[in-house]
Amino acid sequence: MKKLFGSTSLAAAGSVALLAMSLNAAPLAAETVTLYKNPQCGCCESYADYLRENGFEVDVKPTHDLVQISSDAGIPEDFQGCHTSFIGDYVISGHVPIDVVNKVMSEKPDIVGVTLPGMPMGSPGMGGAKQEPFKVYAIEEGVVPTVYAVE
Repeated sequence: MKKLFGSTSLAAAGSVALLAMSLNAAPLAAETVTLYKNPQCGCCESYADYLRENGFEVDVKPTHDLVQISSDAGIPEDFQGCHTSFIGDYVISGHVPIDVVNKVMSEKPDIVGVTLPGMPMGSPGMGGAKQEPFKVYAIEEGVVPTVYAVE
């Protein structure tokens, strides 16, 4: 009986470990991301690589109309990130950490998307050391953006 209990505990521990790993893992099926960026921006290319490293297929679209694309997507000017991505039904603006991207994709909140405004040092795709926690904002139609996650 002891042996059975031990193997049951081992199986349960394995299941818990598998669940914990899957919470931060790449998407089960590769999602396609369309990322709009300034043609000369290297950090946006680094962010595209970061998304690829985390299981996404990324189609980079250089444009000089980034502000308009972001505005059309519902992102207020003061909250716009360095680039604008579309994943499924969501807009992801700026250097948003993968855990937040995966949270949006798994929870499917009733929002337009999320944004990490500007180009914070140490964020995915940016160089340098992280200066402070990243505040990622939820974008909702007709509502002032609110903090969605802090990384």
